Amino acid sequence: MIRLGILSFAHLHAHSYATNINALPQCEFVAVYDDDAERGQQAAAQYGATWASSLEHLFHHHLDGVIICSENAKHREHVEAAAGEVAYILCEKPLATTLEDAHAMLQVCKQTNTHLQLAFPVRFSPPVERLAQVVRAGGLGDLLAATCTNHGKMPAGWFRDVSLAGGGAVMDHTVHVVDALRWMTGAEVREVYATIQKQLMHPDVPIDDAGLLSLVMEGGVLTRPLHVSLDASWSRPESYPTWGDVTIEMVGSEGTLWVDAFKQHATIHSNHAGTKQAYWGSNMDGRLVADFCDAINQKRPPSITGEDGVKALEVALAAYRSAQAHTFISI
Repeated sequence: MIRLGILSFAHLHAHSYATNINALPQCEFVAVYDDDAERGQQAAAQYGATWASSLEHLFHHHLDGVIICSENAKHREHVEAAAGEVAYILCEKPLATTLEDAHAMLQVCKQTNTHLQLAFPVRFSPPVERLAQVVRAGGLGDLLAATCTNHGKMPAGWFRDVSLAGGGAVMDHTVHVVDALRWMTGAEVREVYATIQKQLMHPDVPIDDAGLLSLVMEGGVLTRPLHVSLDASWSRPESYPTWGDVTIEMVGSEGTLWVDAFKQHATIHSNHAGTKQAYWGSNMDGRLVADFCDAINQKRPPSITGEDGVKALEVALAAYRSAQAHTFISI
């Protein structure tokens, strides 16, 4: 039995991960630590885990791995605390809020022989997996351009505090799509140009809620530079029936393919409940957690590495520098 803990329920994805751990017969959700004691105790009671009053207490439970879902700015602190105490760490994205912190996290994991995996569940979306298969097989010919979106609603709480989140929508949503593109093409982002808007959709919140990025990627399966546009925004209103989207349209010399990672849903219109969307598609978070547990069980390296997290973070941070300088930023 694989024994897992969750370090903080600050990020809402922690609830999904806890649910999926409990659904896996080979895994046991053992303990929760959260520096917000009330939040942690509630989560422990909700998911049948033990509340740990300190990090030291958490690691006394002989865990095989932990999932870190704290505020972005606390990832380094918590990875450094867990490294060497557990063999495997799954860290919520983005890896950190600065490259200095990100590299320090990789270093401590290397020194303690700890495996660090990043939470990029879009890799486990069947439509995105199929796109990756077609791209790698050359089914679209020479890749020319990609148009991508990652829209969503503005989260509440610490996501609106730049000191804890590191940025707004661009920090939150750039990394998912960049990781998916790197993974499917084997290419790297070499140049970034970004236009970033604060308070566009949310005039009362002083943080970026909309961003449009232009990326140039080279290497991997590419025979020429790939030009990518990415709308990374919190542009969905609160009344929107679902969270948002992750879409990728890949254009090649031999064809075009468009995918939406969250398209598998039914829209329900009710006079009493309004409009809602019921998602019936594959569980990306479930497959991410199962992959993490499989790595622990097989004692293999993680499928999504700390280095992958650094590369995605580099692009998000370059976007902010580009928007401030009004020029392309080379990576």
